[in-house]
Amino acid sequence: MSAPSRFDRGHTDDLMSFLAASPTPYHAVAHAAERLDKAGFRQVAETDAWDGTSGGKYVLRGGAIVAWYVPEGAEPHTPFRIVGAHTDSPNLRVKPRPDIGAHGWRQAAVEIYGGPLLNSWLDRDLGLAGRLTLRDGSTRLVNVDRPLLRVPQLAIHLDRSVNSDGLKLDKQRHLQPVWGMGDDVRDGDLIAFLEETSGIPAGEVAGWDLMVHSVEPPAYLGRDKELVAGPRMDNLLSVHAGTAALAAVAAHGADLRYIPVLAAFDHEENGSQSDTGADGPLLGGVLERSVFARGGSYEDRARAFAGTVCLSSDTGHAVHPNYAERHDPTHHPRVDGGPILKVNVNNRYATDGSGRAVFAAACEKADVPFQSFVSNNSMPCGTTIGPITAARHGIRTVDIGVAILSMHSARELCGAKDPFLLANVLVAFLEG
Repeated sequence: MSAPSRFDRGHTDDLMSFLAASPTPYHAVAHAAERLDKAGFRQVAETDAWDGTSGGKYVLRGGAIVAWYVPEGAEPHTPFRIVGAHTDSPNLRVKPRPDIGAHGWRQAAVEIYGGPLLNSWLDRDLGLAGRLTLRDGSTRLVNVDRPLLRVPQLAIHLDRSVNSDGLKLDKQRHLQPVWGMGDDVRDGDLIAFLEETSGIPAGEVAGWDLMVHSVEPPAYLGRDKELVAGPRMDNLLSVHAGTAALAAVAAHGADLRYIPVLAAFDHEENGSQSDTGADGPLLGGVLERSVFARGGSYEDRARAFAGTVCLSSDTGHAVHPNYAERHDPTHHPRVDGGPILKVNVNNRYATDGSGRAVFAAACEKADVPFQSFVSNNSMPCGTTIGPITAARHGIRTVDIGVAILSMHSARELCGAKDPFLLANVLVAFLEG
């Protein structure tokens, strides 16, 4: 299959804006919701009774969003076509007592979230963002998007063997960033700073979910700007593509045979076991309520789920030019080679032969090439929300994504065309 003749760099420009504006899962779903609002979708509250009207709707819960579009005349047993993704990325997150320091330095106490490449967070200008919960129970998004913190690496003069023996980082002692000077470290200083920065009255913040992020913006890279470097591609690249695809399908969705869905979960990087994770009840609850709101029965729900397919879209590994031996010798996905189909016979990915056929049909319809990925037998294989979604809901699921380098780094690398190619395939898939 040949790639589309025209590459829309505007899509990749928009992805870069989305990455920069979404330093946390909470910001990512807020921006996705804003884009869906402009496409005519409306937010529905989980505490309200739902109606069976047609059109686009979405639910927000913490750092997760589930959005769907019901075409005119959809039956209660109409199957779903789901694009699954996740909003979280490995990083450093602020502890309950964040104010620490020593030897004249003010520091912020952080905990390691997920499995980041720790060295990628060293000597990097970091901002601070997340969600603040006020005393009245309301929440406020905050984003200090300027150089505020830094995790300084030990000078080579004090660790002469670092280049020969490798960098060894103790997660408790060596990853605490500095954010100022002073010996009088007091509990509450960091939160007081955020209250002042956000215009919140002093003492009103009762809880927080905060994380650091690199303030260096996404950028084109390479001789012909054929690459993109940026943060949180794993997996906001898929969230962005899924949002764009759902909005595009809804714009001309009168003849849809399926109900297109975007499900972007939080907490994939640490197991998905939360009320906003793929292993929680959020997706199943939304799909069931959609069936029942259209007058369906449990039988209709069973029929709808039996005909449903989910594309679990997450980034995967492009072959690394300096470490090609770490990859399977006959499967070398390349950047800008089109989306990858992920396969693992031990069910670390959910793809099987019938799922491959669904994905191949979508790629053919979109006139987009695709590649296959399997892990080297000598290397452990990662996993995604795919097997969780398949097992929890009994839904046929296919694992796909975009091939990148530097996965789980504070700054990752992909081809400039691949995000656009992925979005085109997702549109074809959602249209059925």
